[in-house]
Amino acid sequence: MRTLCITIAVVLAFGAIVSCSGDETDTGRVEAAPAQGTEAQEGGATLATQLTQADQAFRNDQYEIAGQMYEAVAGAALEEEDASTFVEAASMRARCYLAQGEEDEGRPWLTRAKEQADPAEPLGWSRYLGVRGRFEWQDGDRVKATTTFHEMFDYCQANELYDRAVDAAHMIAITGDPEERFDWAEKAIDMAERSGMQGWLGPLWNNLGWDYVDAGRYDEAREALEKAREYHYMGTAPIPKLIADYSVAHLMRLQGQLDEAREAMNTVLTRAEELDGEGNPDAIEWIGFSRWELGEITVAAGDTASGLETMKKALGELERAGIEKWDEADWQDRKARIAELEAR
Repeated sequence: MRTLCITIAVVLAFGAIVSCSGDETDTGRVEAAPAQGTEAQEGGATLATQLTQADQAFRNDQYEIAGQMYEAVAGAALEEEDASTFVEAASMRARCYLAQGEEDEGRPWLTRAKEQADPAEPLGWSRYLGVRGRFEWQDGDRVKATTTFHEMFDYCQANELYDRAVDAAHMIAITGDPEERFDWAEKAIDMAERSGMQGWLGPLWNNLGWDYVDAGRYDEAREALEKAREYHYMGTAPIPKLIADYSVAHLMRLQGQLDEAREAMNTVLTRAEELDGEGNPDAIEWIGFSRWELGEITVAAGDTASGLETMKKALGELERAGIEKWDEADWQDRKARIAELEAR
């Protein structure tokens, strides 16, 4: 299901922070290296330190908190006349809104970043391109987004910002034409492996695996998704781990391994319910996704009536998660699937 592949790509791509020459983190994001800055007013911390702290909050999926921090950095950067740091902070302020599904609120910040973005300032310019391309993708203009990410890739290569080049390649593998996705996914993986960017390898193998699923190349998909799971489990962030387990269990169903798929997907559902109880705001959608899969497994095993009831419950959970807003195509596909089963 292509729309599900896109949904998972959105989770990892909008949340995957781009940076420069930093340490890899546990969710495939890359920690921002200190940008050049001067002493800020607040607590004597440099702008670079404040920017890094905001990046840390973003990596922890604390988008509201990170957004406020980026806004403060942007204001301080204006006072310090540090245009490059302003562009980074303003771009990421826009990105926080995008990650929260509030792209209209983010656009003015991206416009402000554009007004001061200068190709002669690699840190600011590369960060701006990465966010601009994501907005273009969100707007449904894949061609324009892919062009931006190609520009970002070439620019980052030329300026030796290799981790940001990996991010650009990663995004081309998502937004590009089907015939180029595999090449760019493999290029990004190769760059990350050769450069020791271990934190990138989870989302990179994940997206390649889902492209294989979409192409019906299940054996290759299984290998890629199991590698993605291995890398995600090296960290501590719960949602990427949940996605990794879900992805492998989903593929088990597609390969006809129904008992194994049911057992694995029940584990995903249980963990998602635990995370929901702990207050994780992203857990409800994975409760819905995993319960839906359990319904599909039941249908495949020959019990359409029970499977249909499970899928209807899952649809209600996905509706509460707001799927109509962030993936209308997937929502419509699932309603059509229920109608198909009801007509049997």
